Amino acid sequence: MDAYEYTELLKLLNTKLNNIKDILKPDELDSRLKEIEALEADQDFWNDVANATKIGIEKNRLLSKLSKFNKANDALSGTNELFELANEEKDDDTFEMLHDEANELEDLIKSTEISVMLSNPDDASSAIVSIHPGAGGTESQDWAAMLYRMYLRWAERQNFKIELLDYQPGEEAGIKDVSFIIKGENAYGYLKAENGIHRLVRISPFDSNAKRHTSFASVMVSPEVDDNIDIVIEDKDIRIDTYRASGAGGQHVNKTESAIRITHIETNIVVQCQNDRSQHKNKASALKMLKSRLYEFELEKQLAEKNGVEKSEIGWGHQIRSYVMQPYQQVKDTRSNIGYSNVEAILDGDITKVIEDVLIATSV
Repeated sequence: MDAYEYTELLKLLNTKLNNIKDILKPDELDSRLKEIEALEADQDFWNDVANATKIGIEKNRLLSKLSKFNKANDALSGTNELFELANEEKDDDTFEMLHDEANELEDLIKSTEISVMLSNPDDASSAIVSIHPGAGGTESQDWAAMLYRMYLRWAERQNFKIELLDYQPGEEAGIKDVSFIIKGENAYGYLKAENGIHRLVRISPFDSNAKRHTSFASVMVSPEVDDNIDIVIEDKDIRIDTYRASGAGGQHVNKTESAIRITHIETNIVVQCQNDRSQHKNKASALKMLKSRLYEFELEKQLAEKNGVEKSEIGWGHQIRSYVMQPYQQVKDTRSNIGYSNVEAILDGDITKVIEDVLIATSV
């Protein structure tokens, strides 16, 4: 990167940070935090546990956003000052140091930009993720298992927690279905970009003729809704089926009908849970999943009406991302239109940059 390119980069980063400031309004955030501190100083405030918890969550979110902005603002201000001094004194050593730190500064501004984009209240929620293999038997089931591992590895990188809700292993390899919750701040804000059809092209390890195969799997992501969201599910609106849990889990799990499948009759949304030995706990988890799916369904419906288009189901062949391992190696997302050559790293959970590129591309 030469002096001209670095100057242009600084101009771009300063423009981005000014835009972030206009959207974030840090003075208003600071003012709200002072209001919350005043509320917390009142002893009566803590008598209402539900409200105190809600305010506490809001406080943590505001502190996180403000901290990220201040860190980026301080870093960029310091860089601007050093750059001006280096220009005045023709200090080549300082220029070299600034160039070496350019990528780190750019990543910091980008991270701050993403945090501002995730301003929807649902974005901060944990994410309920379900993965379903497409047609193709073992090949697609193995692909679904690869995606499952990818998201688990991503969650580990983010220090997020995982709660398994339902896991149905394939007969030979892979999985028939899996549902789980990724718990952490902005888990849904990031993973909503994964909602859709994922396509894999590779030499099948299950084909003795070593032919290239194309497999599909769908990923469905919903925000984990809290009790403040009013979604009424009446008994007449659903059908509940019980069945024996499959896979590991002990003799009790496999010999009793502890697994629960709930079908919402009007929307035909189906959720299931078999992770716990208790049928009652599995039913509670399944109802939580259904509530989240219905909430997301309603949001998508409202957005479709606002944009004047009909809501349609995702169909096979309408993939959001392709993972090609043969005859070349590339992961390409159809929304950002960006290709990535680090296929193995992405399948090992290094998907943050891929997701952030999608969030930026779809925010324009």
